[in-house]
Amino acid sequence: MKELLKYLKAYRLESILAPLFKMLEASFELFVPLVMARIIDVGIKNEDMTYILQMGGVLVLLGVIGLTCSLTAQYFSAKAAVGFGTALRNDLFRHINRLSYREIDTVGTATLITRMTSDINQVQSGVNLVLRLFLRSPFIVFGAMIMAFTIDVKAALVFVAAIPLLSVVVFGILLVSMPLYKKVQKQLDQVLLTTRENLQGARVVRAFNRQEDEIRRFREENDLLVRFQVFVGKISALMNPLTFVIINGSVIALVWIGGWQVETGVITQGEVVALVNYMSQILVELVKLANLIITISKSLACAGRVSAVFHVTGSIQDPEGGAASEQKAEAAGGNGPVCRVEFDHMDFCYAGSPEPALSGISFRAMAGQTIGIIGGTGSGKSTLINLIPRFYDVSGGAVRVDGRDVREYPLGDLRGGIGVVPQKAVLFKGTLRENMQWGKKDASDEEIWQALTVAQAREFVEEKNQGLDMEIQQGGRNLSGGQRQRLTIARALVRRPRILILDDSASALDFATDAALREAIKENTKDMTVFLVSQRATTVQGADQILVLDDGKLAGAGTHKELLDTCQVYREICFSQLSEKEVREH
Repeated sequence: MKELLKYLKAYRLESILAPLFKMLEASFELFVPLVMARIIDVGIKNEDMTYILQMGGVLVLLGVIGLTCSLTAQYFSAKAAVGFGTALRNDLFRHINRLSYREIDTVGTATLITRMTSDINQVQSGVNLVLRLFLRSPFIVFGAMIMAFTIDVKAALVFVAAIPLLSVVVFGILLVSMPLYKKVQKQLDQVLLTTRENLQGARVVRAFNRQEDEIRRFREENDLLVRFQVFVGKISALMNPLTFVIINGSVIALVWIGGWQVETGVITQGEVVALVNYMSQILVELVKLANLIITISKSLACAGRVSAVFHVTGSIQDPEGGAASEQKAEAAGGNGPVCRVEFDHMDFCYAGSPEPALSGISFRAMAGQTIGIIGGTGSGKSTLINLIPRFYDVSGGAVRVDGRDVREYPLGDLRGGIGVVPQKAVLFKGTLRENMQWGKKDASDEEIWQALTVAQAREFVEEKNQGLDMEIQQGGRNLSGGQRQRLTIARALVRRPRILILDDSASALDFATDAALREAIKENTKDMTVFLVSQRATTVQGADQILVLDDGKLAGAGTHKELLDTCQVYREICFSQLSEKEVREH
């Protein structure tokens, strides 16, 4: 939690004023039992209605002042807590966006979502309550004890015995419940993960008629969460009855001792009532403190989980001397070097995996070439092209762009010259124009229409009669799979990248549209180096160089005709999809 307190620095004044006004409210509250004692000992005893009304007015005045102080404290604490939560959420989101694929894969999306939402909300609530009550409650507890000593020392000893007992109960339950709340939050991650998998895979679940199995799995995860919550709730629930037993026992002792003191004339009846009121104040405040501690324990557990995400550092960082590197990159791009992309004895291994996903990969892709990448499922095709924009770092060897290791480039400069179309077509809620400008912020309408034309998307966009103002729903739900793919290709083409990566991004297109797309890209990309990843042999057949991957290794490299003669894996792929005549005629 200490690491997160820096987000309160911008709200120092509010963080001071909130507890200050709460203690002012508490100070006025401590005078109430004394005023009540005066009403009993003077007003009621002497049947002086004027005095009673005067003291009643004082009580009303104390109440109004206390309410004003309370509302002021509430305002400042809410402002500080909401500001704290906003700054923390912004920083966490920024930090997550700086993590590489490796860290996101390791931590898990479900966990990150929980910590961005539920955990930060819990921490924000804890900050709010701490600013309002953490000083107020102890202030009243010890203030009531001190005020009791001003009335009678012997009776006040009951307070001295009760307060340590209450502290043992409160803090003992805190120490036991904090680890359990961490366990509850961890199980909440699991429930969220199960929910997310089912929502994203709803079509698959129904296609295989596994609804009942998934409902059963969710019920088991949810029941486990409930058991954890009930268990920790039972422990936390002990706090109120135990504190009530101690307080009520103290009140009995107080009335017993006070009765003898009144009979002997040491104290008055009004002072006994004041002592009982002080004990009641302690009861109320300790109940508040008990609930506060439960919230704090949850907040501390959540704060630890949020801090843990901040401790996850991105394995991919910009190199030092970014400005100098950027100038070199621009010079390289402007000169148009012959070799655009080079893999030099490259090895790659995913985090936690004992076996490499890719090993011993070496090839060169020249400027203006089209490189086809084909292979069986899990052979490493997507992994290979993800290393070019440095979404992952190689484990051994090197990946070079324009003759320089990708690890030497500033990330913004490296990725600014690369257009990536991932396997899953992702569009964002907004207009078509806004989605296309993800590729280039200042792209003109003419540039966008040109990219749509190359991507074979212009026809269906024009048919919708909305032009570039066509509204796209979240994830592109109002478009077909093929339409989404063509728009994501157009989005990458808008920026006119030097390297274009199409990661199986035409899988939803028919063969005619796929062929037209490849022909249009070839005609309009000039010296752009294009990487075509595909499961279809027809998609890569016309490439200048075809890379055949098999179980993470480069099984062959060359043209279609060369590979038919030299690569068994490639022949098997071709003949499994095409007739012998179609294979030989190309």
